Order: sequence, then structure tokens, then C-alpha cells
Amino acid sequence: MTQALDRSAAVAVLNRILELELAGVVRYTHYAFMVNGYSRIPIVGWLNAQADESLLHARQAGELVTSLGGHPSLGIGPLLETYQHDIGDILRESFAHESEALTAYYDLLEVARDRDVRLEEYARAQISAEQTHLDEVNKMLRAPGQINIYMTGEA
Repeated sequence: MTQALDRSAAVAVLNRILELELAGVVRYTHYAFMVNGYSRIPIVGWLNAQADESLLHARQAGELVTSLGGHPSLGIGPLLETYQHDIGDILRESFAHESEALTAYYDLLEVARDRDVRLEEYARAQISAEQTHLDEVNKMLRAPGQINIYMTGEA
């Protein structure tokens, strides 16, 4: 028999996810403005796509909050500004942000596990997406020809 979902815990984690994803929208949009140099166009395109995806993820989290009877947060997660706009710096900050989001989705999975299939499947899908983002950033942080991972993202 499954246990009842702790709705308040689920809403709290979903609101944290909502805030992190909204921070991602701001972060990636800001980064796109700050990219200069020969590779600007493809990098800006990738950063804008990340901002768009973060907005989609924020909307999904907010819809789940209201489905559970909660109130979506108006907050935005942490916005680290190092004033370092080298592509490597941007990617390292992105890696840290994606790692934090991945942790939040794992937290949601724990709250939902064997309690709410919809939330559990949502968390699993988002974990897969966030891990894919981390892998992409990890590969971008490697020197050409390097096959060893740059960072693991594990605590």
C-alpha cells in the first residue's frame, strides 16, 4: 500500500524548483547578452534555448503547485553575479546552477516516491533533462580532445 503524499512538502520543493528555474531564465538571458567574440552566435543561441527551457520548466512546476492546491512562489532563486563573462566562467556558473536544479528534482522524487506517480514521473523526466544539461556543459568545459570529465557535479 502506498503512503499519502505530503502535499505541503511537495509544494515546498516544487516552489523551490519554480524559483530555481526562473533564476535560470534570468541567468541564461543575462549570459546571452554578455557573450562576445567569434563564436557569439552559436553560444547565444544555446544560452537563449536554455532560458526558454527554464521558463517551460518553471511553468510546469507552477502548474503542479496549483494542482496540489498550493500557491506558486513569486520568488526567484539565487542569482550569482561574478562579473566574470568569459565563456568558461559562464559555463562553470551554469554547471553550478544546473547541479542545484538537479538536486531539487531529486528532492521532489524522494517526496513523491511511491506516493504520487505523476510527480514521480515528472521528477524522473526532469532529472534526466537536468543531467543531460550537466553532461553538455561538462563536455563544453573540456579542452578539445580531452575525454576525462571536467567536473562530476556530485556532492
